[in-house]
Amino acid sequence: METLNINVRVDANDKKIFEDFCSSVGMNVSTAVNMFIKTVIREKKLPFEIKTTNYDEYIYNKLKEAEIEMKSTNKRYTIEDIKKSMDDIIE
Repeated sequence: METLNINVRVDANDKKIFEDFCSSVGMNVSTAVNMFIKTVIREKKLPFEIKTTNYDEYIYNKLKEAEIEMKSTNKRYTIEDIKKSMDDIIE
């Protein structure tokens, strides 16, 4: 199997912390990066979740849905119901 080099720019402090972590679990940076690549190839996805911190549009749409629901029903919600709904949206 032919091997090639990959060059990646990274913050010097992040590199040091990552090297220290890899060393603490008994591997080097090359092994850790190869594990990452193999996992992406095998699972056909990144092995972690990527989230946005910009919830403005999402929350606006959820509030509009809630407004439509409130106008179309006589049901009344408690503060606890509202808090739970907000927590579900934020998660």
